[in-house]
Amino acid sequence: MSERIVVVGFGPVAARLVDELLPAVRTGLVQLLVVGQESEAAYNRVMVAELAVGRTTAEALAMADASDLEADGVQVRLGVKVKRIDRARQHVVLSNGTTEHYDRLVFATGSRPVIPNLTGLNPDPSRPVLPAGVTALRDLKDAAVLRAAVAGGKRVVVLGGGVLGLETALAASEEGAKATVVHNGPFPLGRSIDRGSGSVLTNSLRASGVRMAGNARSTGVETAGPGGSFSALLLDDGSAIDGDLLVLSCGVRPRIELAEGCGLPVASGILVDHHLRTYHEPHMFAIGDCAEVHCADPSCKECRTASGPSGLVGPGWRQAEWLAEYLVVLARDGQTAADSLEPVPTEKPGVVVLKARGINLAMAGDNQADPWDEEALEAGSTAGRARRQISQWADPEHGRYVKMTTRGGVLEGLVAVGMPRTAAELVLLFERSSELPADRSLLLRLDGPDQLDTNASNNDPQRTVCRCAGVNAASIEGSVMEGCSTVGEVSKATRAGTGCGGCHEDIKGIIEKHFQAAAA
Repeated sequence: MSERIVVVGFGPVAARLVDELLPAVRTGLVQLLVVGQESEAAYNRVMVAELAVGRTTAEALAMADASDLEADGVQVRLGVKVKRIDRARQHVVLSNGTTEHYDRLVFATGSRPVIPNLTGLNPDPSRPVLPAGVTALRDLKDAAVLRAAVAGGKRVVVLGGGVLGLETALAASEEGAKATVVHNGPFPLGRSIDRGSGSVLTNSLRASGVRMAGNARSTGVETAGPGGSFSALLLDDGSAIDGDLLVLSCGVRPRIELAEGCGLPVASGILVDHHLRTYHEPHMFAIGDCAEVHCADPSCKECRTASGPSGLVGPGWRQAEWLAEYLVVLARDGQTAADSLEPVPTEKPGVVVLKARGINLAMAGDNQADPWDEEALEAGSTAGRARRQISQWADPEHGRYVKMTTRGGVLEGLVAVGMPRTAAELVLLFERSSELPADRSLLLRLDGPDQLDTNASNNDPQRTVCRCAGVNAASIEGSVMEGCSTVGEVSKATRAGTGCGGCHEDIKGIIEKHFQAAAA
């Protein structure tokens, strides 16, 4: 008898799980029910800002088709919420009044935008109330609101200096809106980059037409616009930043209330072990933004320093792929065989890339220490372990900055602004834990005029082009040789470019290089 799997949530990570389980559904090994709160099937939420400024379409963002899934035997419930989970009876109670049985349940509930506690906003996470002209840019409806503002050349105020906020402001500005970024601290991305790179990035953003308001603490919103819509963001010094649309980009929080409500242990996310199983409940699992891998074994070294959910789509996809294999083995061969599988691999520190027209930023690991900060450099250098070393170079006038934090010659952290080729090589070395050349200046020369076509990392077929999906250059080149001639076609064939979209230009470059060679 086949097992019935219920997936709660239908975002990008759930879509990958469903895709991986489809063969087992077609053969009747498992039954699959997917419950999505939105009326649309899964789409690429990471690229909603691109949709909002008119650079892509909703069709291009789609990651699943409900009718196709139904034809394959998957039950899909859209526009429906799971109100309650009855663990004793293994039932989920839906908002449409129906009750569904499960043998295995997977939480893929993702995360929700943080609504700041400002006068004029209701920050209740379960029922946020935003006045007209205020959006969190989380779904397709939010994208339509920003699209209208951009098309009208309106004043867009972005609250929050994270990567998504900066990319939204840059894209809006480039498409004709008047964009302002409001953030705490002297520079954006303050938790991820150091002062030098932050200053260079700020100047680059201003040069790109984005107004920056740093060291700003917001207190409320003014709604004196037409029909009581947003008109200004109020600051604690008594000043105000006027605008026609306020985009909240203040981070996200995992959706854990459903799991917490049925008695499952939670922290930042839903606590799961190294087989993605929830504590004390072997029938339930969690993946993606809502899952926190932190086992209950106090002697586990990996979990001693584990943080909460990464918030990145790539790790969530890898969890979905691993869990699909586990569930198939579990249904086919039983618990002992499933538990004999290698645990879900531990994720390495993520690389974050900000790409926009005229701005390139890459960051990873710990890059906060200064070259002369002896206390920071000596930290962790006990028992013969090498001390940290810092290599740093800055050219603020031309918007360039690089910092490399190494231990024993191997990168522990990096940040690079305005140095795309150097950044690409550093990222490659970071991901492979390779030793840097003794003369660090060799890396800086990659962005020199004599190196435009000789970047070693760009010629490496094993280099990772799409970090979200883990696709290397060789796989993309192979798909192009088999007939793929657009980014969309390559994405369908390899999944490259289906995450944050930061690799689209690299994919285009591989395609163009192939056809140029063919023409020659």
